[in-house]
Amino acid sequence: MKILVTAFDPFGGEKTNPALEAVKQLDGRIGEHEITKLEIPTIFQESVEPIKAQLSQQHFDVVLAIGQAGGRYALTPERIGINIDDARIADNKKQQPIDEPIQSDGAAAYFSNLPVKTMIEAIKKEGIPATLSNSAGTFVCNHILYQLGYLHATSHPEIQFGFIHVPFTPDQVTDKPNTPSMALSTIVKGLTAAIAAISTDEDTKVALGETH
Repeated sequence: MKILVTAFDPFGGEKTNPALEAVKQLDGRIGEHEITKLEIPTIFQESVEPIKAQLSQQHFDVVLAIGQAGGRYALTPERIGINIDDARIADNKKQQPIDEPIQSDGAAAYFSNLPVKTMIEAIKKEGIPATLSNSAGTFVCNHILYQLGYLHATSHPEIQFGFIHVPFTPDQVTDKPNTPSMALSTIVKGLTAAIAAISTDEDTKVALGETH
């Protein structure tokens, strides 16, 4: 498979983004998959544009986005991206909205069509914490997952799409007491395992529900 792996640039005052640093270290070939890497901006209306450009220039079987979720202790493949059609982030100085509705003509939500449970089991086999997430948050990570679902539904029905959140790295939590982190090398190893497990096969049937 040809897989486009994207990662966001640093945001929120952080000097680095472990998602981007990990993606940079991924091999160009993982198992049977050919990997193309792409950095995207952590900006609502701009984040999907580099992906659209890549899809217009080259065929990909899969688009997998990687993002940072500070505070999480595990690699967390996301199950769903939601359409927050009333999402508005005000610029306190200009008093103008800097975020528009995600996609007014799209569905309420789009589920990733990747074998997320199989990917989680592959990560765990490497001895790395991994859990299934049912919320990609309400920031640009959710936005890009939703946009990938929208692209799949409207113009690229051939692609599989998904998103994985990764934790902070240790250097990011030196001033954040009691905040979990994960070594960059471990993140790379976990992402490699997850990507290697991607296929068109039916997902593993295993209960990964949570009570909170």
